[in-house]
Amino acid sequence: MVELKTNRSIDAMYEAGQVVGQALTAVRKAADVGVSLLELDEVAREVLRDAGATSPFLGYRPSFAPVPFPAVICASVNDAIVHGIPTGYRLRDGDLVSIDCGAELGGWTGDSAISFTVGSARPADIRLIETAERALTAGIEAAVVGNRLGDIAHAIGSVCRTAGYGIPDGFGGHGIGRKMHEDPSVPNEGPPGRGMPLRAGLVIAIEPMLIAGGEDGYHAAPDGWTLCTNDGSRAAHAEHTVAVTESGPRILTAR
Repeated sequence: MVELKTNRSIDAMYEAGQVVGQALTAVRKAADVGVSLLELDEVAREVLRDAGATSPFLGYRPSFAPVPFPAVICASVNDAIVHGIPTGYRLRDGDLVSIDCGAELGGWTGDSAISFTVGSARPADIRLIETAERALTAGIEAAVVGNRLGDIAHAIGSVCRTAGYGIPDGFGGHGIGRKMHEDPSVPNEGPPGRGMPLRAGLVIAIEPMLIAGGEDGYHAAPDGWTLCTNDGSRAAHAEHTVAVTESGPRILTAR
């Protein structure tokens, strides 16, 4: 069931979203050659603690997961697309890192992700990350009253495919509110003019995921959580929590 949020609820979700934005900003600032993924997770934990927020990631266990998620961020490096578990791995020069983070505050949830490089950036990685951000922007711009979910999917997919990138099969965004994952699903590719009509009060997480090699296939790593590209190419992930309003899309996790 899709729950439309009131203006007051959207304002409360904005507060949660700002905590997420602060956590991602702090993590990106701390990320450097030699810093471990566990250290980045601790940076995000501190931001959540200081804000009086909790993590919707920590302890989360969907049906596919062998164990509850043990961290407050997903840290996916190089060929990892999403859901990477933070480990003692220390960042190396040229790594491409995707960080996904959520926060629960006052009973409402925010969810957002960024991708960036550490040290010397490869031109191909810069292009990949910039395309992920452009796809996210295109999806957000399509999140207006009167459009349909398919218009968001088409906007995202068009940017990704035109640039020659793959899109992981079956993965996309989602509704969000009291819980991190709510209805509806928000595909990253599809025909325009199809799907559920967008109404004021709908809040969704829009999150393009791109595979540099152009293939769509992926597989789960031995940890059962991390999804990696089948072709070994690098991946990027960008995400914002967005409210559909009468005056246009409102980004609740703006940094």
